[in-house]
Amino acid sequence: MRGEYDFSHAESGPVIKTGKERITIRLDPDIIQWFRDQVAGGGNYQTLINEALQEYIRHKQGTDLESTLRRVVREELRQAG
Repeated sequence: MRGEYDFSHAESGPVIKTGKERITIRLDPDIIQWFRDQVAGGGNYQTLINEALQEYIRHKQGTDLESTLRRVVREELRQAG
């Protein structure tokens, strides 16, 4: 390896846009370790965390919709006698 390199004629590479936003988030160490353990054979634990959050949101939205539909059906049945 050289002691010094000349980058004066270097060109920067393309910027890759992923559609994701970089943030800083504080998680408990045991949570991070659990996700890392899940991808020990290969993969990205951050992607797994993202997928878990997406699934949670889908579940919560579905639960809210289900509760609303059940309430509306009950009210309609009550009014119908």
